[in-house]
This record gives sequence, C-alpha cells and structure tokens, in this order.
Amino acid sequence: MESIIIGQVIVATLLTVSVLLQNRGSGLSSAFGGDFGGYYTKRGVEKFLFFASVFLGTCFIGLSIAIVFLQNK
Repeated sequence: MESIIIGQVIVATLLTVSVLLQNRGSGLSSAFGGDFGGYYTKRGVEKFLFFASVFLGTCFIGLSIAIVFLQNK
C-alpha cells in the first residue's frame, strides 16, 4: 500500500512538471471568441510533453483507483 502511495506522489510530481513545461496557448479562450492563431501540429519536445502528460494523468487516475480498492479490503 505504501509503495502505491509513493508511486502516486512521484507520478503527481512528474505530471505537474510536464504540464508546467508545456507552451502556453490560447486554450479555451479561443472557443469563447478569442483569436484563432492558426492550426499547427505538435512536434518534438512539445509532442513528447503532451503525450507524457496524458500518460502520467492516466497513471495517476489508475493509482488513485487502486488505492481506493485496497483501502476497502
């Protein structure tokens, strides 16, 4: 149980770092009348950080669910 909690702390830290390292974009502001800056594809480090964020987020959710199930036993 402790190893799962330690893993969750590590994943949470890495997830925070990967999100903070990403470029700032217009985000949802373009959906509400913001300026459309054009379409571009993610490349290189930006693409890696995006997929790392998705992967780490999925791992974080999985570890959270595992902790809930293990506490109920």
